[in-house]
Amino acid sequence: MHAPPWSLVQYSRAGEAGVSVGALVDDKIVRTPPALGAGDLMSLLRRWADVEPLLRAWTPDADDVIPDAVLVAPLTYPSKILCAGANYYDHLAEMGITAPATPPEPFFFFKPPTTTVIGPGDAIPLPAGDTRIDWEAELTVVIADRCRDLSPGDVAAHIAGYLPANDISARSRLSRPDAVSEPFGFDWVGSKAQDGFCPIGPGLVPAWLVGDTTDLAVRLFVNGVLKQDSSTADMISPVADLVAAVSRMVTLEPGDLILTGTPAGVGLPRNEFLADGDEVVVEIDRVGRLVNPVVAS
Repeated sequence: MHAPPWSLVQYSRAGEAGVSVGALVDDKIVRTPPALGAGDLMSLLRRWADVEPLLRAWTPDADDVIPDAVLVAPLTYPSKILCAGANYYDHLAEMGITAPATPPEPFFFFKPPTTTVIGPGDAIPLPAGDTRIDWEAELTVVIADRCRDLSPGDVAAHIAGYLPANDISARSRLSRPDAVSEPFGFDWVGSKAQDGFCPIGPGLVPAWLVGDTTDLAVRLFVNGVLKQDSSTADMISPVADLVAAVSRMVTLEPGDLILTGTPAGVGLPRNEFLADGDEVVVEIDRVGRLVNPVVAS
């Protein structure tokens, strides 16, 4: 993986209330510029127009390590979590779906922002009695400001940065065989929105450090075995089109997360699922590496 030079992270320290912002450099948490002030990452995003030039002019000091800092989720409570579904050609193919000749309007669903998020090193919970919990590595967009009705060409100006995410999915809950009619045949809450079903992190990589997102390697490993190995080049709707599409439906706000879909290699087609004691690693070039254990509830 091509690691980012640094990312903005949140950390906690014993005896201190709340979380603070640092920078992750070579797996060490170092201090950010004093001019950023105190507060969490959401507070920085709410004034991103002022923060961005400070960060662009800053070079992290890899020796200015914060002692006893413990990495936590980069955003404790995102404003919204919007997830794009069926957005990679290779994922459609592995699910036995023929991609349309003309890309359709992107499809989105929500995850609850206050209960699904967990951070690096946090345990992915396996709901009691459910043996069909799956993984989905996803490049995630972090919105910088309040915006709506964007054109694809406008989108870049409203992106603060990117982070890795894992769209944990309960496959046994997706279909509802007892639904009263077809429109109610999918259980998006049960399959996608359970507690702890949105690991993110380790940090937010500013957009200018990531650069072009049209060909980023996306990989996922379970217990060291490569399961997903693709590229954002295989997206049906690239990042700019996705963000523009969702901005036509909802007002976007600082700290919104937009998960951009997952490539081929999920467990469902092979009937492989997560188990107690597993370790899941998401790697996205120039964005970061997210590691989570799996623990039965």
